[in-house]
Amino acid sequence: MSILIPLLALLATFFQLHLQRLHNEKSLKPLGQVTLSDHSNIIGVYLYNNGLGPLIIDQLIFIKGNAIHASIKNCLDLDARSYMHIAMDDLAERVVLPNSHLAIFEKNFGDQANEIDLNHVKEQLSRITLKVSCRDIYNNRIIYERNLKWFSRYTCTSASKSG
Repeated sequence: MSILIPLLALLATFFQLHLQRLHNEKSLKPLGQVTLSDHSNIIGVYLYNNGLGPLIIDQLIFIKGNAIHASIKNCLDLDARSYMHIAMDDLAERVVLPNSHLAIFEKNFGDQANEIDLNHVKEQLSRITLKVSCRDIYNNRIIYERNLKWFSRYTCTSASKSG
């Protein structure tokens, strides 16, 4: 009997440690969201972390048609210096802290914005699907995928196709 009580206490302690680890994993979970922005002459694709833990990005994949690209500049027919984009190589991982975001693509037209240029960028983005492979600090794999067709909702080409 004197050995049974400490053994039960030890088992209860290990069970409590297991429950504490599960609680920590759930409470420090990142909540990623791919957000598309089209306002104030700025067009952007962002990855927000709305969770409480850091979001570690391992890979960004851009799919256009049947082709897979590692960079968005390979999917667009635009001057790469005219917009901000993220370059991910296999050696560098990116971390999005809680309540923060990562700009994957952003084009600021400023005061010289015209409807033709805006529609040209939106039409090119609308053909792309973004796939983000990431993980949390406990190495749980997370994959976010978002089609960028949302950008074509007000362009002239989408209006002529639906009419």
